Amino acid sequence: MKKVNFPQVGEERTGTAPRLTRFAWLSIAAAMVTIGLKSGAYLVTGSVGLLSDAAESVVNLVAAVVALIALRVASKPPDDHHQYGHGKAEYFSAAIEGVMIFIAAAVIIFSAVQRFLNPAPLESIGVGLAISAVASALNGAVGVLLITAGRTHRSVTLTADGRHLLTDVWTSVGVIAGVFLVGITGWERLDPIVAAIVGVNILLTGFRLVSQSMTALLDAALPSADLDAVTVVLEQARTADVEFTDLRTRESGRHRFVSLTTLVPGRWTVDQAHAIADQVEVAIKAALPDTTVQTHIEPRRAS
Repeated sequence: MKKVNFPQVGEERTGTAPRLTRFAWLSIAAAMVTIGLKSGAYLVTGSVGLLSDAAESVVNLVAAVVALIALRVASKPPDDHHQYGHGKAEYFSAAIEGVMIFIAAAVIIFSAVQRFLNPAPLESIGVGLAISAVASALNGAVGVLLITAGRTHRSVTLTADGRHLLTDVWTSVGVIAGVFLVGITGWERLDPIVAAIVGVNILLTGFRLVSQSMTALLDAALPSADLDAVTVVLEQARTADVEFTDLRTRESGRHRFVSLTTLVPGRWTVDQAHAIADQVEVAIKAALPDTTVQTHIEPRRAS
């Protein structure tokens, strides 16, 4: 089996890492600003719904810090103890973020129940809603940017962080609507009801994040689109003399791994077989950037 050139893989990741960590710093800055805004909205109105919204922003800040750490770890080049790199650190980040969402949801639901049992009037609703709307617009813009960057760079950490922020936006929309209705109807218990609904929705989001991370940590195969790209390359390289078997794939963070067996006629020289293997590896890497390809060459059995 051909030896993987570990330093080259590390150079690819190190080159991309600074761009990704900038997005993490942006997420941290946005979380700090929205915490201040939403906390102010809660203090002005006394709404438990707005308090729950502020609590989720605290989770956003923790998640952004974890994402920054994960991206730095994932960017480290392979070494003697981690010969396939550190890419799976990103999955731990997404899993931790999911757990933090669970905690936030629990706090929100608990607060909602307490306020439902002991309703209280809201104050300065207009000012509070305006502040919350500004915070939501900021979260929405940063969330879209993070998801776009995550998809571009195949970063599960940035994608998870972006989705969390967009979930926070929908949370804020629901809370704003609930608080607005409380102001119109005067029904104080509507505020904690909205907060509880928001908490349940956040729980579902956290469950999806954790389940996706656990699947990836179990070395799931590449997505169907990536597998199709590899299959196209192999079909183009297949000839009457050359065949491919034992295709296996997995991913570690933003890096892909593909291994396969190349069957060639037993009469071929090592140079001939090696040339075919090199062509296939180069073609797969061109179709799927950030991919390490390992090829095993075997003599083809006469039929």
